[in-house]
Amino acid sequence: MAYNEGLSGDPNQLAQRITSNIQKITQCSAEIQRVLNQLGTPQDTHELRQQLQQKQQYTNQLAKETDKYIKEFGSLPSVNEQRQRKIQKDRLVNEFTTALTNFQRVQRQAAEREREFVARVRASSRVSGGATEESNREGTLVSWESQTQSQVLDEEITEDDLRLIEERETAIRQLEADIMDINEIFKDLGMMIHEQGDIIDSIEANVETAEVHVQQANQQLSRAADYQRKSRKKMCILIIVLTVGITILGLIIWGAVKSS
Repeated sequence: MAYNEGLSGDPNQLAQRITSNIQKITQCSAEIQRVLNQLGTPQDTHELRQQLQQKQQYTNQLAKETDKYIKEFGSLPSVNEQRQRKIQKDRLVNEFTTALTNFQRVQRQAAEREREFVARVRASSRVSGGATEESNREGTLVSWESQTQSQVLDEEITEDDLRLIEERETAIRQLEADIMDINEIFKDLGMMIHEQGDIIDSIEANVETAEVHVQQANQQLSRAADYQRKSRKKMCILIIVLTVGITILGLIIWGAVKSS
């Protein structure tokens, strides 16, 4: 599945695509689980195992694509919506982590089923081979005709077993590679959460520092206003005192002049 560059820069479209992919991964994991439950039953066929492998690879591609989208979502610039963007990203990361955990669980189950299948085929082949060796060692007790029929049958079984073993071991290697891919995505998510946490802590620290500076400035303004009010009050009192003093002095002078 190709990475859609048309979503670049649009946080809403990115969030919608991430949510859609997470839902698809969850749905695919449930479908893979249903197929796994059919393995080892009469419904177990070559076509069923091919369907299982295709579904696993498709889900693995979805996981890789979603990882890219989340990385891009977290790298988008944001000034006024930083906290809201973080909350949205944390929610998407948590949902993606839950979906990945379920997918990896069914991946491990699939790998275990494949290993068990290969082990059974190998054991069956060894038993058949052992019977042939035993019949060869006791050739004097078995007719030549029965030995020939047994050897032809064993050769047919061994060829079919080898084909099955090669197919299943190829599937196991692919599953192990897919599981490693999911492990890398988990590491990416852990790194993003850690880095995002550091960024938010830094932003919150800057906000707190700014709030402290604003509070200090407000306190200084308040003290300046108080000082200004007190200064005005003192000035008014001083003017009143001077006015009263001048008035009294004027009356005294006026009285002295009038008496003389």
